[in-house]
Amino acid sequence: MGEKIGFIGLGNMGHEMANNLLQSGYDLTVYNRTASKAKSLVEKGAQLVQQPAGAATPGGIIVSMVANDQVLEEIVSSQGFLAHLEPGGIHLSMSTVSPLTARELARLHEQHHSSYVAAPVFGRPDAAAARKLWICLAGPPAAKERVQPLLQAMGQGTFDFGTDPGAANIVKLCGNFLMISSMEAMAEALTLAEKSGLDRSTVVDMLTHTIFATPSYQNYGQMIAQKRHMPAGFRQSLGLKDVNLVREVAEHTSTPMPFASVLHDRMLAGIARGRGDMDWSALSLNVLEEAGLELPHSE
Repeated sequence: MGEKIGFIGLGNMGHEMANNLLQSGYDLTVYNRTASKAKSLVEKGAQLVQQPAGAATPGGIIVSMVANDQVLEEIVSSQGFLAHLEPGGIHLSMSTVSPLTARELARLHEQHHSSYVAAPVFGRPDAAAARKLWICLAGPPAAKERVQPLLQAMGQGTFDFGTDPGAANIVKLCGNFLMISSMEAMAEALTLAEKSGLDRSTVVDMLTHTIFATPSYQNYGQMIAQKRHMPAGFRQSLGLKDVNLVREVAEHTSTPMPFASVLHDRMLAGIARGRGDMDWSALSLNVLEEAGLELPHSE
């Protein structure tokens, strides 16, 4: 491959995405705050750098997959890679962040004559490993065209939402809100079934093979039915971050979203009980507690 790619953020998702770029033949430079997470990638040929700026090539492409807005702003800022990206460079930002942050970073990149492309993804780490991510895309047309080969190496499909980088992040937040909402609904429904003397797994198996035959209901339905929330594909603490972003956008656009407040309180209560590092489907444990059912022994 002709492009030299920098990749920042090697968590559960980023590591698999970076690995797919390596397997596709890209010359990859990686950075992660915990350097040990890059070990397997370095063994396969990636170059590890000690600072975000070291991942940038003048006029090149840098991909970021980090936890939140603050980290994203830090790796881009004057202490980060932006000045090293130089004119013609592209930042492919694949994290779930506020659309306001995306727009501000796009303006900052434009001032440095580089491009910011928002490309948040739908999919858990196993989907990332299998190149089965669904990708929302927004940004300058020429930059979006240039990053297409990278997107094809990491995902199964891309949906373009125009030139406003905030648009892709709004779609991502809408999707995450719907997923969290479905988990709350499944938790309540399966708890009702259990308290009525039915087997949770049998009920969810029927429902997810018929009227709710979608990956979100099938995957999270089984986790909730089995009361299995470790290892975490996406931590509950990050789920709360996303709900807060939804509420922020709702406030900014004067959009009442009362159920977002319910989900916020549900996740906050779980984190207060020490479940922040469990999968975000662990919000269902709060439902069990409120219904007077025993929690799984591993909890």
